[in-house]
Amino acid sequence: MAEWSKAPVLKTGGSRGSQGSNPCPSAICLIRLPDDTASMSELKILFEDEHIIAVDKPSGLLVHPSFIAPRSTPHLTGLLKAYLGHSAYTIHRLDRPTSGVILFGKNADVARALNEQFTGRKVKKTYLCVTRGYTDEEGFIDYALKEKLDKIADKYASVDKPAQDAQTAYRRLATVELPIAVGKYPQSRYSLVEVKPHTGRKHQIRRHMKHVAHPLVGDTKHGDLRHNKAFKDHYGVERLLLMATQLEFDHPVSGERTTVTAPVDDFIDQLFRGFGWDGLYPLAEKDSGEQ
Repeated sequence: MAEWSKAPVLKTGGSRGSQGSNPCPSAICLIRLPDDTASMSELKILFEDEHIIAVDKPSGLLVHPSFIAPRSTPHLTGLLKAYLGHSAYTIHRLDRPTSGVILFGKNADVARALNEQFTGRKVKKTYLCVTRGYTDEEGFIDYALKEKLDKIADKYASVDKPAQDAQTAYRRLATVELPIAVGKYPQSRYSLVEVKPHTGRKHQIRRHMKHVAHPLVGDTKHGDLRHNKAFKDHYGVERLLLMATQLEFDHPVSGERTTVTAPVDDFIDQLFRGFGWDGLYPLAEKDSGEQ
């Protein structure tokens, strides 16, 4: 089973990256890019030193250019190139609708070392999600997944590949019952779940939680469209409720164990507070002058 923290990560001081020099002394460093760079012109930098940079990717932002989006569509690698003055090296990915911490290397050697950690399953990844129904208090999903191929980007890939091993640990943090009728039920139940994937298959968390009959709210591919609509109509939620909240890895140069945490945004914070879930997820640190 996964090693669960005894309490949520709610830091009140210092940099959110726990190791190395960080030019952003507060929790998040906002870098304003030129207006012609992209419509999403702010980079929320969680951790940066001369070797690596970790960014809080918003939901809806592509990590790379995509065949399925117009060429002018903003993407994170483009924003990083504008900020750094050179291309960043991709270490891992987040789906377009997923928000949260994503890590890049600043040179090929660093990227290679970090890729080896991901491949060797030495990186601990933590996510938060909202699921339909009350999940078990905790569980471990060991269910192999067939590779999901994109009709355009993967049109030359083999469709005969066997299913790949995939494991996901999860624990329920909280529940809520809402007075919203969906289908034949007058009320609807949901869970706030902390998830730790042990492998990194495409859409793994989304597919695994669907496999145990608790699809994610806002998931248009693997979720329940009726509950997605309920959240949109009643709460204005038009995104996947899946957030990459923490990465823990060995710094590729110093070797020190490094933890980078991404807070939920203000909209998600307000939504979760309304459900009585405050204190169960990471928040952005406030300046000392804020109340």
